[in-house]
Amino acid sequence: MTPREKVGQLNQRMYGWDAYRRTPDGRFELTDALRAETDRFAGLGALYGLQRADAWSGVDHGSGPGAEDAAALADLVQRHVVESSRLGIPALFVEEVPHGLMALDGTVLPVNLAVGATWDPALYERAAAHAAAELRARGGHVALVSALDIARDPRWGRTEESFGEDPYLAARLTEALVHGMQGAGERFAPDKAPVVLKHFAGQGATVGGRNSAESELGLRELHDIHLPAARAGIRAGAAAVMAAYNEVDGMPCSGNRALLTELLRGEWGFDGLVVADGLAVDRLARITGDTVSAGALALNSGVDLSLWDEGFTHLEEAVERGLVEEATLDAAVARVLRLKFRLGLFDQQQTTPPAPTGGKDLSVALARAAVTLLRNDGTLPVGSHVSRIAVLGPQSATTAHQLGDYTAPQHPGTGSSVLDALRRLAPPGVDIRHARGCALTGDDLSGIPEAVAAAAASDLAVLVLGGSSARTPDTDFAANGAALNAVSEMTCGEGVDLAGLRLGSAQYTLLDAVVATGTPTAVVLIQGRPHVVPDTAGALLTAWYPGPWGGEAIAEVLLGLAEPGGRLPVSVPRSAAQLPVYYNHKDTEYGGYVDADAEPRYSFGHGLSYTSFAYGVPSVYGRTVSLDVTNTGERYGRSVVQVFLRRLIAATWPRTLELCAFEGVGLEAGERRTVTLTLDGELTGLVEVRVAESARAALTAVPVRVDLRS
Repeated sequence: MTPREKVGQLNQRMYGWDAYRRTPDGRFELTDALRAETDRFAGLGALYGLQRADAWSGVDHGSGPGAEDAAALADLVQRHVVESSRLGIPALFVEEVPHGLMALDGTVLPVNLAVGATWDPALYERAAAHAAAELRARGGHVALVSALDIARDPRWGRTEESFGEDPYLAARLTEALVHGMQGAGERFAPDKAPVVLKHFAGQGATVGGRNSAESELGLRELHDIHLPAARAGIRAGAAAVMAAYNEVDGMPCSGNRALLTELLRGEWGFDGLVVADGLAVDRLARITGDTVSAGALALNSGVDLSLWDEGFTHLEEAVERGLVEEATLDAAVARVLRLKFRLGLFDQQQTTPPAPTGGKDLSVALARAAVTLLRNDGTLPVGSHVSRIAVLGPQSATTAHQLGDYTAPQHPGTGSSVLDALRRLAPPGVDIRHARGCALTGDDLSGIPEAVAAAAASDLAVLVLGGSSARTPDTDFAANGAALNAVSEMTCGEGVDLAGLRLGSAQYTLLDAVVATGTPTAVVLIQGRPHVVPDTAGALLTAWYPGPWGGEAIAEVLLGLAEPGGRLPVSVPRSAAQLPVYYNHKDTEYGGYVDADAEPRYSFGHGLSYTSFAYGVPSVYGRTVSLDVTNTGERYGRSVVQVFLRRLIAATWPRTLELCAFEGVGLEAGERRTVTLTLDGELTGLVEVRVAESARAALTAVPVRVDLRS
């Protein structure tokens, strides 16, 4: 290969939506921009977002590829790329798959924070497999999936993209993601897709919860909290990782050789692809002084494939100037080409697999498993005496705010709001009335009297509050797609960080007014991060962003047709002033605050049921923990058995608790089952094992001392 051809393989400069246009007769044609790009490098290494559709790209149902013609568009572009390459090298088509394929007609799944609330890796693995099959059926190849960010500060707008605050839970779900999407073996099956795990590493702990800010992490904290999910994903066979925007020990991840080469490749033996986040290579010019040396720094540090940068376009010059060894360039090119061979892109006979079915069912199943009951005084499930239900609040009758960030436009009528689902699922004769009450943001109180009247005339008020990551066309975006300003009702998502964790002010006024009527009230939170909500209503649930059909899952739980099986993947603070409130802090005997409670309102792992469970005393043999779990209530329920350890002797200051195993168990009324869990083989030391239904409960659970030193 010529130097020009090699450099071309390491570049992913174009926005995919700039590569095509739809003609008046409905066909697709290639743009001059694509032709110029392939001419510049005698081919194309990778193309980002050919199927992306959202407010940033400007692609909608009138201009972009849908399920019926996306594969044809991919084939059109690929034929041009191959014809432009002297060696006939195809391009990688890289797509966003953060919670389902981000494309027109793509199945939208609940966001990762909701997935974390399921504590169900097996269910998530099936959903991940579906997303991969959907991507490949449309001609896509590589899936960009958030998995590695650990949510240590919920002020961060991208908290919704994380599996929660705990490294062990995130690691198990990351394994499930990789297994589901990629399958097994060196070659990818036609319905499997290589995963780019993002973001590596420490992005969930940026200072102040500000997007792309620095992460002030010591090496111990980095290894204990922020690297286990990445390690698990790589052991599961992840094909690629994306270097994060943030810095680690003063050096941005895309220019951090200690992270990308010495640790990732040297210590861990990773031989896959390292991809830079959007424009991250060019940002390194702030250190190096120019884009040529910025590209050289990234390549020398371990980045193989750039995203939208100019720095990597000058790698030929960097070699000529002695900034990069040609062997380093060749190694990166080899890794890109290897992934293309693993995908079978050089095969003469390629077949596009059929589109998978069952996406809606998987989305609803995840949403249902994520619904978490935080408080309940007997208000739920809805009793037979309830004949009038007032469905209120800014989230009650919309699906747009159920979806989360990184979501393509939906066809009108797609999905189900809480109001829609309650009207459909409530028993015959139950009167459902509705009033919005207020907007998600702002202080307009004009709609509250109508909502109060509806609540006062009902037997139950269901008040649906929360936030939104819905991007609208009037949002201003940075060059990397992050929102620059929170317009309309956008309160979460990339670039939308909060100093406090409060809902819009009118939502609190609405809550107070509805509760003051005396009508039993159940609050449902649809949100991308934990918010501060007082315990004034009789029942409180969180569904996170449950996806387009989330209303169906929520209504089933409200009506008692389904069990609230979710458990918190993050601790919920009483106020932002308490932060951090994650459970696995260092085991120091501090006195807390003089002016406020130091404990979170709800702890990691918390979640109530419509039944009750009794745990027997655990027994430990070697690395096996066993105990009896009994459903002592009158209906079916699911308990998530959580095993925490407390280190009695440690090389460094220990944490209060660490999750080390978990298992969900469904039991009929009166049923008892022995649950057996296995501790990780790498755990060492003298520890106490505590089994409980939440981190807070584990603090007072009966401890069992275990010696894992041999």
